[in-house]
Amino acid sequence: MKLKSSKLFVAGLFLIFYSCGKAPENHEKKPNILFILIDDMGYGDLPTYGNTEVNAPNIDKLASEGLSFSQFYVNSPICSPSRVACITGQYPSRWGITSYVHNRKANKERGMKNCLDIQAPTLARAMKKAGYYTAHIGKWHMGGGRDIADVPLITEYGFDESVTQFEGLGERYLAKFETLHLGDDPERPDLEKQSAALGRGKVHWIKRENFTKVFVDRTIGAIKNARKANKPFYINVWPDDIHTPLEPPKDLRGDSSRHARFLGVMHEMDKQLGRLFDFIKEDPELSKNTLIVLTSDNGPDAGVNKAGNLRGYKTQIYEGGIREPFIAWFPDVIPEEKQGTVDTQTVFSGIDLLPSFAAMAGAAYGEGLEIDGVDVSPAITGKTVLKRKKSLFWIRPPDRPGLFGKNDPDLAIRKGDYKLMMDVDGTNIQLYNVAIDAGESFDIMNEMPDKAEELRAELSDWYNNYPQDIDRGIYEKDRQNIKNTDKINL
Repeated sequence: MKLKSSKLFVAGLFLIFYSCGKAPENHEKKPNILFILIDDMGYGDLPTYGNTEVNAPNIDKLASEGLSFSQFYVNSPICSPSRVACITGQYPSRWGITSYVHNRKANKERGMKNCLDIQAPTLARAMKKAGYYTAHIGKWHMGGGRDIADVPLITEYGFDESVTQFEGLGERYLAKFETLHLGDDPERPDLEKQSAALGRGKVHWIKRENFTKVFVDRTIGAIKNARKANKPFYINVWPDDIHTPLEPPKDLRGDSSRHARFLGVMHEMDKQLGRLFDFIKEDPELSKNTLIVLTSDNGPDAGVNKAGNLRGYKTQIYEGGIREPFIAWFPDVIPEEKQGTVDTQTVFSGIDLLPSFAAMAGAAYGEGLEIDGVDVSPAITGKTVLKRKKSLFWIRPPDRPGLFGKNDPDLAIRKGDYKLMMDVDGTNIQLYNVAIDAGESFDIMNEMPDKAEELRAELSDWYNNYPQDIDRGIYEKDRQNIKNTDKINL
């Protein structure tokens, strides 16, 4: 972890470039960016974030050599819209994606689009225009799959190459399952078969337990392709671990209980990502000029894992559904005194990644459209702690009015230290100071009525006036028939 003086000088140069939103014209000096987005990993699932059961030495080491953050958010508590936010820099409701992309009938019933609009700005396009080699490896889930084949291929969003699984088109790997574990996700084999029937890309069938290994192999191959092209790279590495069904290798299944298999999947994922980390660290050029970012798409599955001491799960806009681990590794740029530490002050989210990564690359972005995110690259690279000025907003998935039969809030806003949640009609208001009460244990609405009214008005204005492509009637319907939805496949 010790940086030599020459490295500190290089780090200073990088920070000067990044603070200006520019990068040197020489491709060799533009940073490589590896964006790892894990599936359904909760805030409390990593040892770095307090988990004493999970064995993840490689991610642990990444954190010890990098900088972790305790107030990073995704922009939806469910997969598809969370991913849309990360690659567009915009709230996903702008593009009509507010829950997971399902089949045509279910999408129509929920007011959902069948895919991300090809006209949306994307991080890959911005990076490609800036001279980068771009690749998407792993889960997509922004169009393609089930009964939907007439949507753009992943490469049409700006990627030079792609490989995915059943929730995307183009070349993909589909899973062979052992019936022992399909109780976790009984619909999954049918979804794999539906994907195979769609065509539009070469299909490989492999054991479910080998997915992350294959995705790491393909990522290493993409890095080699970038180097052959003499370009820096931007690569999405989006495994579908730790989503159900949980199938680690047999020697990591323990007593085959769901919890034992969850621990096994986490360990196997860490092992495979460790190969990727080692590939980068053992190469002198890559190790000096590669930013690795690791986070997750949404909170934990209520039947599998937890969000540490945070309240809530996947599909909920409580902190447990939207606050995620975030680790940045860039040892020649992150100051030595920041390595192995946690930034507890900077508040940022998925929509901020596009402007932040683009600033590091000196890439133009937006394509004439308003970007909701802000550049937080000085914080990601450890230059400074940032106090967020822009509010953050959330809207719950339209098909998830309440987990476990409860009435969950529809909307949320975070402004400064405060977070307010409410239903679309202005009822069910809850106010928390999440800077000191991350577990949302103490509703302070009655103690701070003026603050509650300020945030309520701003949240109502966003819901009513932001260019949302949504069916507001879904959110305003009668709540008398809220059902327990924790068994529905996500």
